[in-house]
Amino acid sequence: MAMGSGAFTLALALALALDAPLPGWAPEATTLALQCLLSGSWRSDTGCRMVVSFLRKDGSFSGSYLPGPAAGGSEILTSPLEGTQQDAGLVPQPTFSFTVHSETARMTAFLGQCYVGTNGEETLHALWLLREAANSPAEDWKATRIGTSIFTRIK
Repeated sequence: MAMGSGAFTLALALALALDAPLPGWAPEATTLALQCLLSGSWRSDTGCRMVVSFLRKDGSFSGSYLPGPAAGGSEILTSPLEGTQQDAGLVPQPTFSFTVHSETARMTAFLGQCYVGTNGEETLHALWLLREAANSPAEDWKATRIGTSIFTRIK
């Protein structure tokens, strides 16, 4: 038994030194081999829609954002968005950030990461901060909201 654990220890040390998989162990290479790019159309778990129209070589992007029914209001307008993502060539599941500036007195900042599941499906997991203009410092406490959204690609 000691000989078996010694062989495992040696195999583990070699695998770590050579950055190689252990014999008989298959890493989840399929999820890491796929790249996650933000360009295209996305829908959030709250019904918001996002279109990333231009993804530039430097990782910056622009597009449009349409709030979902949860946004309230009688007239819902598409708003421009601007952001950046990590180089997907270096990081297969990159982090990203973008801002949405609506026509009303509000702005939203998103920060998240793009994931590729074992089935090849891309999802964006984001934390957001929505800031509305306050009429006075006394109303400042209610001007910022925080939440999370999960976006899936619209095919």
